[in-house]
Amino acid sequence: MTKLSVNINKIATLRNARGGNVPNLLEAAQKIQEFGAQGITIHPRPDERHIRRQDAYELKPVVYTEYNIEGNPFKPFLDMVMELKPTQVTLVPDDDNVLTSNAGWDTLKHKDYLKEIITELKQNGIRTSIFVDPVLKMIEGAKATGTDRIELYTEEYAKQYELGNKEAVKPYADCAHLANSLGIGVNAGHDLSLDNIAFFKQNIPGLMEVSIGHALISEALYYGLENVVGMYLYRLKDV
Repeated sequence: MTKLSVNINKIATLRNARGGNVPNLLEAAQKIQEFGAQGITIHPRPDERHIRRQDAYELKPVVYTEYNIEGNPFKPFLDMVMELKPTQVTLVPDDDNVLTSNAGWDTLKHKDYLKEIITELKQNGIRTSIFVDPVLKMIEGAKATGTDRIELYTEEYAKQYELGNKEAVKPYADCAHLANSLGIGVNAGHDLSLDNIAFFKQNIPGLMEVSIGHALISEALYYGLENVVGMYLYRLKDV
């Protein structure tokens, strides 16, 4: 079964909009795990507009499933994850001023940079994943960095699926086949939702983990958090 890691950034956004500690981020993380999710994801940014640095530390003893921290590997980020030693660090090349992640790594251009960082993370017992576009040469480049996994950037799939273009899953399937043959694990994330996740899962061989935040938290407004987590888990079951 593909693991579900819930990105709780949007819960932090809601908390920060009012001040105080409602909703309680730690309680939300505990509940999400109790509801069956196999991981918690956070993506702290330098301006702390949702997840704060302190949140990352306070979540560490709360997350008893898999703890995935995403971010651009600037020195403050790397220092933090080296201290926390989460289950997985997902490297994302987002600039400080972007609203949300909008591109994967050029694994050919940044091979040496990524390799150095990934080597250090793995020496500290941290599983590594790098955010990539569904382009075969980027998967080949990822192999040379030594990463454990890739995370396929799925925004384009989600857009095309909504338009009825189910062929949009093919580049992702091709990349997953190649990654599998190279011994690289396959994760995926960005704009995956209850509407499109089952078809994606059915067509991506060896899909190990999906990270879902914005859609899941939004859907929880209609259906309830416990119910939505269960709905995702049902869709992610092996057929």
